[in-house]
Amino acid sequence: MFTPHITVACVIHAQGRLLVVEERVDGAVTLNQPAGHLEAQESLIDAMQREILEETGLTLSPEHLLGVHQWTAKDGTPFIRFLFSCEVAACLTTAPQDDDIDCCHWLTPDEILSSDQLRSPLVAESVTLWQSGQRYPLTVLNWFVQ
Repeated sequence: MFTPHITVACVIHAQGRLLVVEERVDGAVTLNQPAGHLEAQESLIDAMQREILEETGLTLSPEHLLGVHQWTAKDGTPFIRFLFSCEVAACLTTAPQDDDIDCCHWLTPDEILSSDQLRSPLVAESVTLWQSGQRYPLTVLNWFVQ
């Protein structure tokens, strides 16, 4: 049975800048959107809110779904990533709560796209998708619990 990792990520925008988290992967500094794995008994929206809080210290809610990516990492691990977006009025001060996050940066889209420190190709793809203006209402996602 195919069992991909289900993840969420959010493009957070303020004043022409996007919020990225800095983390170390195999000793190398990498940049990513606030992102993480869906946990059991958690909706996609709840997962995104939790990951934003853990990785940035901010209490924010996603406003739109930008898209869904299916991706296979170099090691063969399959992922399905739900990409959200959120707009805030100003570049807020961050305080990561997750020990895996070194710090956060507000960078321009061009700074992100030209970086050689992106955690995966999905980081740049997410910025490009956000720039396209494509947005879907969160109502396209439904969570059924019995």
